[in-house]
Amino acid sequence: MTRATWYFDFISPYSYLALPQLERLPAGTQLTYQPVLFAGILKHFGQKGPAEIAAKRIWTYRSCIWLARQQQIPFRMPAAHPFNSLPFLRLSVAAGNSLNAIRTIFETLWTTGCDPADPSVLAALAARVGVTPGRMATDDVKAALRDNTEQAIGAGVFGVPSLVIDGQVFWGSDATDFAAAYLRDPGILESEEMRRADALPVGASRAPQN
Repeated sequence: MTRATWYFDFISPYSYLALPQLERLPAGTQLTYQPVLFAGILKHFGQKGPAEIAAKRIWTYRSCIWLARQQQIPFRMPAAHPFNSLPFLRLSVAAGNSLNAIRTIFETLWTTGCDPADPSVLAALAARVGVTPGRMATDDVKAALRDNTEQAIGAGVFGVPSLVIDGQVFWGSDATDFAAAYLRDPGILESEEMRRADALPVGASRAPQN
């Protein structure tokens, strides 16, 4: 049985859009869902998030609205974005990262227009997925989320959503078909042009920013 790990953060609309696509992975794929703190990954690589660049922020939101319509997926931006996703990530961990809990959290955040900072949103979600008050703040839940994020960084994950299969990273909401093709034929990464791209030299690089 082939194993795949899907790394995601509820802050990411592209993660929400990618979730239904995971059903296109080949039958028999053992899929593990791993919530991670996207901000921690960005910090590790010294990157800004899409919403931290004004023009990219607008493009991201427009793109997601358009993609959702094309894919006929319910979608509505939350009341504010970016938002603090940490409580929702911990809720997922506390709920055992079940697919039902993950879907419920994503759908609440990305279809209702709710305010993620409203404590009643988190409280209602916790009740729906069967997590008792206070469970999200326990040391083991916090540690599990930190471990997930460190594991993702160690696996080469630089953004969300990302599928990791056999040490290979497939990043983005549009990477599912690529990942599925790899699962059917790992040799697609061994073509002459793929290997050439892997070893391509850097022709120019920017000076580090102070």
